Amino acid sequence: MAEIVLLDGGMGQELVARSGEPPTPLWSTQVMIDHPGLVRDVHADYFAAGATVATTNTYAVHHDRLLKFGIDDRFAALHTQALAEAASARAAHGSGRIAGSLGPLVASYRPETHPPHAESVSKYAEIAGLLAPVVDLFLAETVASLAHARAVLEGALTAGKPVWLSVTVDDEDGSRLRSGEPVADLAPIVAKGAGAILANCSAPEAMAAALQVFKGLGLPFGAYANGFQQITKEFLKDNPTVDALAARPEMTPALYADFALRWVGMGATIIGGCCETTPAHIAEISRRLRAEGHSVV
Repeated sequence: MAEIVLLDGGMGQELVARSGEPPTPLWSTQVMIDHPGLVRDVHADYFAAGATVATTNTYAVHHDRLLKFGIDDRFAALHTQALAEAASARAAHGSGRIAGSLGPLVASYRPETHPPHAESVSKYAEIAGLLAPVVDLFLAETVASLAHARAVLEGALTAGKPVWLSVTVDDEDGSRLRSGEPVADLAPIVAKGAGAILANCSAPEAMAAALQVFKGLGLPFGAYANGFQQITKEFLKDNPTVDALAARPEMTPALYADFALRWVGMGATIIGGCCETTPAHIAEISRRLRAEGHSVV
């Protein structure tokens, strides 16, 4: 039986749902501003569900997003708040690791918007420097292209903590990134210092093809899928809000756990959930892993 790292589930969608307010283009950042302590509560619920890693609510805290709303002066303070809420939840739980989330610059799922290499490396390095004193590792999330992978890995590695690179793949062909580039072409990039390779924020059905490629890269690997029906054209416009996306009603904790256990059967040792997964999904994965004799670490 294997030792499995159990990540948490979706943060942004969970925060929007708990806030009871309409989503904004600032997404989870706006909820954190308006409802201090709610991020901590979500982290606490994931720890209680069995997760062993809390992923910081820093995915969308980027200069390019904050500038549009005149709050870029709060850039460092928002990272500090997100770190404090994750650390508080871990302290109350008594164990666990904190992963510093590095979300895409400009927009998710749109590799054509990613800034040039030198600019991107600098921006990722700035965030990594802010997060490094508190986090145990970095989780570079929703990486949609090879250029994005090179930049975020190079930037994050400057802070001296392990970097787990997580790519988003085509929902219909998990052997390709959202950019259309082959997942296999990540090999020389991750060889330059990635501590693990994962796939996230894609359909659960797409993950097996990505994992099949990951198996040959010589790193710990895994997946955490989303529960969206599809990434709509409306969401791919500038300044979208998440109400342009709809959840899959059939993606129950039991069904999602079926996928997760299949990934473990393929050799994945890091699993969790992304958008539209909840503490209930993580609890069911934890229960099923233990029932099958795996250790959750």
